[in-house]
Amino acid sequence: MSQEQQAGGAWGESARGRRLSTLLSASAVVAGGSGLVETVEGLRGGGGDQAVAVKENKLFKAYETGARWFTNLFPIWLCVFSGIALKDPSVFAWFTTEYFTAALAVLMLSMGITLSPKDFVNVLKRPNAVMVGFVFCYIMMPALAYALGIGAGLSPALLAGLVLVGCINGGQASNLCTFIANGNVALSVMMTTITTLGAIVMTPLLCKLLLGTVVPVDAVGIAFSTVQVVLAPIVVGMMTNKFFPSVVKAVLPVTPVVGVLSTCFLVASAVAQVAPTIISAGLALQIPIILLHLLGGLIGYFLPKAMGFSEVSSRTMAIETSMKSSAFGFLLAKLHFGSFEARVPAAISVVWMAITGSMMAIIWRYIPVETPKFDRGVKGRFEKINFLSVMRRKFGKDAEGTAKGA
Repeated sequence: MSQEQQAGGAWGESARGRRLSTLLSASAVVAGGSGLVETVEGLRGGGGDQAVAVKENKLFKAYETGARWFTNLFPIWLCVFSGIALKDPSVFAWFTTEYFTAALAVLMLSMGITLSPKDFVNVLKRPNAVMVGFVFCYIMMPALAYALGIGAGLSPALLAGLVLVGCINGGQASNLCTFIANGNVALSVMMTTITTLGAIVMTPLLCKLLLGTVVPVDAVGIAFSTVQVVLAPIVVGMMTNKFFPSVVKAVLPVTPVVGVLSTCFLVASAVAQVAPTIISAGLALQIPIILLHLLGGLIGYFLPKAMGFSEVSSRTMAIETSMKSSAFGFLLAKLHFGSFEARVPAAISVVWMAITGSMMAIIWRYIPVETPKFDRGVKGRFEKINFLSVMRRKFGKDAEGTAKGA
């Protein structure tokens, strides 16, 4: 079996654990793994008291194991926090809008510290999958959300909230789910990054076009909030990565746990603020939101397969399409949509988005897949994939570089 096949579908549990704790994910696993690898190497030797180094290494391995299990149980923690928020919303009353905004910005910052300009150059070398994912995110999903809302007979405010969920960028937890599903993590990271940056223009534009006649839409305010919460932290993170690499290396080992906890508090806060409305709305509101994420995942999988993309890329695009940054949608609805009800769909979506993505990941985890040497693009052009070198480039210090187009 080739190295590529081993990397794509037959990793052992130990290799899976080592990589999992270093994945870039702003909401579950939020940083790249090169810093973690270098941290481990630093603990292993290089002078000084060897006994102390060995002891520290054992402690670090114990922490790494605990962090891996903690992040693996992310969907369970999400359900627990959401259940508490529904039963007793006052538990999360302290998590105000200021904390909510800051937490989102920190998660975006954690994405930025693992990025460099070279990553965007690599996207231009092999853009087909990223382009398809962008179209799914900002054309197919908004249209699907609008159709489901109209079909369910939602009120204007609830329709606006559902369409807003369809118009926002991909969620960072998709990187974790892609890894579990034996997808292409490097592709997932770049798709999340590109749709996140695209939200600066696409989200306010789509909201104005689709909802301008339904509810008042402050497109300028949405754009400003997107720059503040998304663009600025990512730019700061990239600058930190370039000029202060030692700082980035120091924080990488703790970001998985911090990312999971931050996401759980964001979700719980959103649910708690609209808990009575969620309970009273019942299935009439739950069903279109569930269908948005479920159908998005199904279309995001089968359409790329029909276009000629590989199983690995199709799984990746399915998860990226289904999982939206619903917490960011909740913040936008709260800040820029006048009606209280407009924020309810996003609060419900944060739960169903995570459940749907996790279910896809768990199912695909137990369906073997071979990583092909070539992946057909949307125009029939073959694109070379060296998954192992991509993973090493993004998550390991001994990388040779990303895959290049054939």
